[in-house]
Amino acid sequence: MRKSLMRLTLRQLQIFHEVCDLRSYSRAAEEMSLTQPAVSLQIRQLEELIGQPLFDYVGKKLYMTEAAEALQRASRDIFGRLENLDMQLSDMQGSLQGQLKLAIESSAKYFVPHLFAAFKRQHPEVQLQLTVVNRAQVIRRLSDNRDDLVIMSMVPQDMGLEFLPFLNNPIVAVAPPDHPLSLQGPLRLQDLEPYTLLLREAGSGTRLACEEYFKEKRVHFTQTVEVASAEAQRECVCAGLGVALLTRHAVNMELATGGLRELPVEELPLYRSWCLVQAKAKRLSPVAHAFLGFIRSERVQISVLAERFAGLPRVPASGVQGSR
Repeated sequence: MRKSLMRLTLRQLQIFHEVCDLRSYSRAAEEMSLTQPAVSLQIRQLEELIGQPLFDYVGKKLYMTEAAEALQRASRDIFGRLENLDMQLSDMQGSLQGQLKLAIESSAKYFVPHLFAAFKRQHPEVQLQLTVVNRAQVIRRLSDNRDDLVIMSMVPQDMGLEFLPFLNNPIVAVAPPDHPLSLQGPLRLQDLEPYTLLLREAGSGTRLACEEYFKEKRVHFTQTVEVASAEAQRECVCAGLGVALLTRHAVNMELATGGLRELPVEELPLYRSWCLVQAKAKRLSPVAHAFLGFIRSERVQISVLAERFAGLPRVPASGVQGSR
């Protein structure tokens, strides 16, 4: 091994990580309470030790070089092993401590905090680092090994992943209470076709599930509006701009208070499963391993929590997709 690499410091790698994540020396300096010259100096010293440039400026944008990408992978492994060591030492002392790095699809953010709160009651010294992104971004994070575990639906089958389905994700059609469809009896999906459909952005797991289902059912919407988040989608429905298919967890409050109405569509709810996902070759930290064990062993508690959160009857277990 190059002797120069032995002179790398953890502080330099921390600063390097911030620059990689933020793609900005000034923003990294602000995040770490440093001056921009101090960040520039540390990166310059790091480049001297590596023997190659780490960043290129093209226009006003900062891009990582191939050497930076290699260093980023190595430094993630280093910090991951140190975190794992810290957790193991805590475990030896009789208490589980550390941080759970969890990335989730945006539609899961309505119940995951409640899920983690139940876990934290068993392990009060564990902290959560929660990243909320859409499905496409979750897949990229899995490829880059950014997180301990991921919660998503519709798990890709070609990435060498292990997954544990643990909770149904019911997708329902909703409209304002004064919408013409809200005043009708049993509906078919085709009855929604004449109306504007509010869709999530490309890359959303809910959108992908709905589009695949529409294709299967041969349903076509000619009037669609793309909305960038479930919250905006929900508010657009409340404002009367169209109908939408949303996970029931995202609209349980509006359904309970009468702000929205779940349309009685015979082909709905569309059930997908929330799954806890990891790469097959990934070595889990003690905290991540404990969280996986919690999900496996506390199915009844999770079901009760989900029922209370949704305020609806339990869905039969047959609605869950696949298994590990």
